[in-house]
This record gives sequence, structure tokens and C-alpha cells, in this order.
Amino acid sequence: MGKTYERIDGRLRTFIEEQPLFFTATAPLAGDGTVNLSPKGLKGSFVVLDELTLAYLDFAGSNAETIAHLRENGRITLMWCAFQGPPNIVRVHGHGEAVFRDDPGFGELLTRFPDIDPSRHGLRAIIVVHAELVRDSCGYAVPYMAYEADRELHGKRFAREDDASLSAYFEKKEHIAVSLDGLPGLPLPLPPSTV
Repeated sequence: MGKTYERIDGRLRTFIEEQPLFFTATAPLAGDGTVNLSPKGLKGSFVVLDELTLAYLDFAGSNAETIAHLRENGRITLMWCAFQGPPNIVRVHGHGEAVFRDDPGFGELLTRFPDIDPSRHGLRAIIVVHAELVRDSCGYAVPYMAYEADRELHGKRFAREDDASLSAYFEKKEHIAVSLDGLPGLPLPLPPSTV
């Protein structure tokens, strides 16, 4: 049923790139730490950089658990499910890093996302994932669900923020600069945006 892949290409890459939704999972090293699982969407905010490297835009939200866990240990799993067509689940297990807005490579990396306006969503970082294990499984029990459209609420909410007000918003949130388990999260104040 399940198959391991050496690289992300061909039909596998096409499947991943066509999905409107994926999930990220991370955890701290502490055995009693909080495991984080997050849904990710917004068309154009995810790209396959090469056969073993993927990236997605990390937008404004109410916490920064993924960033905190990546800063501590780098472990991350990405997962896609087929909600239409033949059943399929794909997982990419690997190590990730948060590339922040003041990183010298941030601007060039951002050019890999030409189909979305990140300035409308409170862009915090770009998460880059280096695949170490790529597997699929049957997905026979995953239900059929129809994708209608991206929600417009996130863009409407954060499009009105500038760098200063976005930093102020993050500083008011309890689990942005520090994770639920007390790990360093998003560095604040945010550096100026390059977009």
C-alpha cells in the first residue's frame, strides 16, 4: 500500500502542488511538550523548490508553535490528502528552518512565490523544509470533500497592517514570541518587510 520515494517529482510533485490544503506537524524535544498540528492553505503560498526541498509562507496568526519547534530542533512533517479523485495521502518528513524577513536570502526566496501577494497576509517568515523521508499511503478512509475557494478573511484582516502595527499585534499575543512550552518563537519586533 505505502511507497517510499527518493525525490519529489513527476506525479507525486503534481499531486502535492494541486492540493489546496496541507498540514504541518512539529513538536518540542521535551516529552511532555505540546505537539502542534496546523492546516495551511491560500493558493500560491506553497512551492516545491527542488526534488527534496519545499517551502511555504508563514503568515500572521495567533501563535508561532511551528517556528518555535523548528528553532529548537528542526523536525517537521508535511501532509497532503486527496479529497477528490483517487485516494492518496503523502507525507514529507524532514527538517525545516524559518527564514525570517531580515535574512539575506529572504528576498530571493520570496520570488519563488509569484502567485500570491504576501503583503496582504502579514508575512512573518518563509518555512523551508528539507525532505528526508517521502512516503504515501492509501487514504481509503479520507472522505470526498469539495474545494470551493480560499477564504478572504485573512487577507482582509491583515492587509490593513503595516510593519509597526503588525509587530504591535504580535507583541500583544501571548504565544508569538514564546511558544506554549516557553520556547523562543517569532523574534520581535519584526524587521521591516521587503515586500
